[in-house]
Amino acid sequence: MHRPRRVDVVIDFVHCYLGFIRCLRAVRRHREDGGAVETVLRPLQLRPQASPVGEPLVEVWARERGAAVAARLAADTSFGADDGLEHDFRRAVFTNTFDAHRLAAQASVQGKGEEMAERLFRAYFVDGLNIADTPVLARLAAETGVVTTSGGAEALQAELARIRALKLPAPPVFLLAGGPVLSGEIREEDVLAALVE
Repeated sequence: MHRPRRVDVVIDFVHCYLGFIRCLRAVRRHREDGGAVETVLRPLQLRPQASPVGEPLVEVWARERGAAVAARLAADTSFGADDGLEHDFRRAVFTNTFDAHRLAAQASVQGKGEEMAERLFRAYFVDGLNIADTPVLARLAAETGVVTTSGGAEALQAELARIRALKLPAPPVFLLAGGPVLSGEIREEDVLAALVE
């Protein structure tokens, strides 16, 4: 049996939804065609200083980009539409993603990293949930069948520092072992082509 192709997926749950879903679909198609792929989630916090209390994303945009830009972005329904994704920027709660990454790491150890990451993205972009809130994360873990523990903070801090030190391009970033680095506007076809190289 062939060793699985390894794909390191560098993401933050408040930014990389579309790229992650495209990569995940390519990985699943490759598996359906008999290929073996191991995905390894790598954490990146785009705003490590963000408060875990959270605030409406639209308010963050208004403060940083102006009210008119925030209103236009919030009303945009085209994001991900061609890929069948739903989103509601008006409901999104911008927050600190440290504990969400810790949950994803615990899920990965249990073989449920892909499912947990997908659920965290939906919680943020569709459901308008604060993915730093402990009860919210507990509920998402239960939905996904992930058993949580209180540990892992130090290991996550070390991994975040390691990823920052790599100075990768803007996320999402997909690092295929022995293959190309894909980043920015990720297309499903590009990931699939890289997997079969």
